[in-house]
Formats: sequence, C-alpha cells, structure tokens
Amino acid sequence: MLDLIILPIVALLVILSIHAYLGLHVIGRGVIFVDLAFAQIAALGTTVAILLGMGHGPGELVFALGFTLLGAVIFSLTRMRKSAVPQEAIIGITFVVASAAVILIGGLTAEGAEHIRETMTGTLIWVDWPTIGKMAGAYAAVGAFHFAFRKRFLALTFAPEGVDRQKLWDFLFYLSFGVVIAFSVAVAGVLMVFSVLVIPGVVAFLFTNRFASALLIAWGAGAVAIVGGIGASFYWDLATGPLLVCAFGLLVVVAAALRGLLGIRPDPKIVVRGLTDGSTDEPTGPPPRQHSAPKVV
Repeated sequence: MLDLIILPIVALLVILSIHAYLGLHVIGRGVIFVDLAFAQIAALGTTVAILLGMGHGPGELVFALGFTLLGAVIFSLTRMRKSAVPQEAIIGITFVVASAAVILIGGLTAEGAEHIRETMTGTLIWVDWPTIGKMAGAYAAVGAFHFAFRKRFLALTFAPEGVDRQKLWDFLFYLSFGVVIAFSVAVAGVLMVFSVLVIPGVVAFLFTNRFASALLIAWGAGAVAIVGGIGASFYWDLATGPLLVCAFGLLVVVAAALRGLLGIRPDPKIVVRGLTDGSTDEPTGPPPRQHSAPKVV
C-alpha cells in the first residue's frame, strides 16, 4: 500500500507548502472564500478549453491561467476600504457565476459531468511525478516572488494603510495566488484546495497570533491531516478527496478542543516580525501616537 500513497502524499505536501502561507494572508485579509472563487474561475477556464477541443493537455492550463488573470484583475479592483459593499460580496458573486457557467458549459460537452466531478474532488490518486514537478516549479517561483517582496505583501495584508500603489500590489498578489490555484485545482479539486488553504491557517491562529509561528503550525497541522487522511482513505478503501476534507475538518475540532484544554487565548491582533523595523516583532496596524515631552518654562 505504501507505494500507492507516496505520490498523493507528496503532491499534497507540495500543495500545502505554498497554500499554508497564502492561507494566512487570506485569513488576515478577511477574504476567506476568495480561494473557492479562484478555483471555480480556473475550473471555468479548463471547461472552456474542453469545449473548444483543447482539453487534456497544455491547453487546459493555459485557459485556467488566463481566466485566473481575469480574476486577479477583478479582485484587485474591488478591494475598496471605503465602500458599503464588502469585497467578500464580490467574491461570492464571482464564485456563483463561475460555478453556474461551469455547469452550463460542461453540459455542452460529452464529458461534462465527469469533468465537473473532477473539478470538485480532483484527480489526486492518479497524479504522477512530472505533474508534481511542474507544480513544485510553479510554487517555487511564486514563493521566491513573495519572499523577495515579503514586507510589501505582508504590509498590504496586515497594515495596508501605509502601502502605496495598493491596486498594483493587490493585482500582483492575486495574480500569483491565481497561478497557484490553477495548478492545484487540476490535481486536488476545489474542495481539497480550499481545505488546504484555509484550515491549517485557522488551526494555527487558534494557538498563536505571530505570523511566523502560525506558518510553522499550519505546515505541521496540514501535514498530519494529509498523511492521516490519505492513509485512512487507502486503508478503508474510501474516496480520497472527500475523506481528506473530512480529515481537515476533524483537525479543526481537535485543535479547538486542545486550545480549550490548554487555556490558550492569543491576542487577536496578528504580529508580523520585521514588518515595521526589520528586526523585532511588532503588532500590525498603525503605530501608536507619539506624545512630545512637555516644555519646561
């Protein structure tokens, strides 16, 4: 059995490596369902590729990336801090429209029903090393990009008031996010990608409000859910994708119970090391007002 589960485990650990990091940003921005919207946009791109006879090849990825580029434009332009319409509403509308379009266009193709099922649950058990290699290469490029501009992206998420050219950097954030999703959905499916993105971050922030510590916890917790879920799936001969989603859900329940037993209550304000002075941990948000010393007459 071990030889059968190695590839799915490696594939999901590669996906986790970048999704856990992006998930902390998603939680910090309060746009929890942007991943679902991006995943459906990418799925819409692959569905259009199949309709045009370009499926099951590079054409699917090209269309998925092209549609996520459109999504990046939409989400970067709709982040309006002074608006009665929250961005989460725009994200929800995008998700619903993209989902309906996938069903509508999928119905026009001979393999539409099977394709729609795969977009939800993925093709994880059929993944191969070349596919994992392509994902790892794409994620490494995105990771290097985020590392090079880490202070800019962290400030944009946790202290956007002091960031100039926000629309441009929001676009670059969502564009890189969309690239990651386009590669992930084809393998893991919409439900699994959402779980890997959001749930490890939620578990991490139950125990700490420090970004670096949360990232380590997210990686560790996600790895436990992945190995345990895939192992249980093969052992009990159950559908891998749905069982993995349930395993991540169980992870949240166990983490919440453990948090209560340990009495851990981290401060809700997220702390990002080096965000302000490059050396120490500082709470995110605007700096405290400085009061000048009284004059002595």
